[in-house]
Amino acid sequence: MKKIGVLTSGGDSPGMNAAIRAVVRKALFHDIEVSGIYHGYHGLMNGSIKPLTIGSVGDIIHRGGTMLGTARSEEFKTEAGQLKAIETLKSHGIEGLVVIGGDGSFRGAEKLSEKGIAAIGVPGTIDNDIPCTDFTIGFDTALNTVIEAVDKIRDTATSHERTFIIEVMGRDAGDLALWAGLADGAETILIPEADYSVDELLKTLKRGQERGKKHSIIVVAEGIGSAVELGNSIREKSGVECRVTVLGHIQRGGSPTAFDRVLASRLGAYAVECLLNGEKGKMVGLQNNQPVATPISEALNQKHTVDLSLYQLAKELSI
Repeated sequence: MKKIGVLTSGGDSPGMNAAIRAVVRKALFHDIEVSGIYHGYHGLMNGSIKPLTIGSVGDIIHRGGTMLGTARSEEFKTEAGQLKAIETLKSHGIEGLVVIGGDGSFRGAEKLSEKGIAAIGVPGTIDNDIPCTDFTIGFDTALNTVIEAVDKIRDTATSHERTFIIEVMGRDAGDLALWAGLADGAETILIPEADYSVDELLKTLKRGQERGKKHSIIVVAEGIGSAVELGNSIREKSGVECRVTVLGHIQRGGSPTAFDRVLASRLGAYAVECLLNGEKGKMVGLQNNQPVATPISEALNQKHTVDLSLYQLAKELSI
């Protein structure tokens, strides 16, 4: 293999730049040329491709976002779009591809592999919702961003003796809410993977009030529904006034933590090793602190799960 390409796709996550850097420098170490594909699969189809050198990826390991840009593409989901992308790769002499992103990005890599392009996926998403890896790139940074925000909100919750609801990202996965809620000592955590009722939540708030607690923190994943609607429901049923904070895209930004920088460096480099070993249609991940490669089809056919023992622990500690 003489030339490979690298792209980022879907939602950005802190640590993507570190992964790009690792892919480029690992490949160049083995005398393989690297092309950067800008704006994801959209850029791949339209030839937005430039050579990357050692200097191209200098001073990016600490930067959030992605230097290659990212975009979603409906056209690439079609057979015609995929064939167009393959022709672009061939015209640039690119023999292997590293795709950094989430499950949608992995589906694209799988389609290209089925059509003969050696593609390897690197999990980059703050939701931590990709099976076959203990952590995804960006999760730790986003988690620390949430924790910092909740810490500050708790200060004002204490001062005003109020109940605050903080909505965090996680449409289908509750990892961010669960880990942040546990780390911040939230009284209640609501995630898509666990059933809840407003009545049970109100009982928890009442127990706290009866023992003299003046404020409460409720952390919810966006996948359970609107935090604003939840706040309205609590007020209507109990008279408790809630303040709602939706953290939104602040969770995606920021300089990656040391953990995410190291994780991204390991997985980016390992993706190149997989290509050198003739592998395709696989994703790289971290299991038991060791890099592993798993068929993308296997990962996509599994359902993401959270560690419900952490959820139970959070409930027990919030009595």
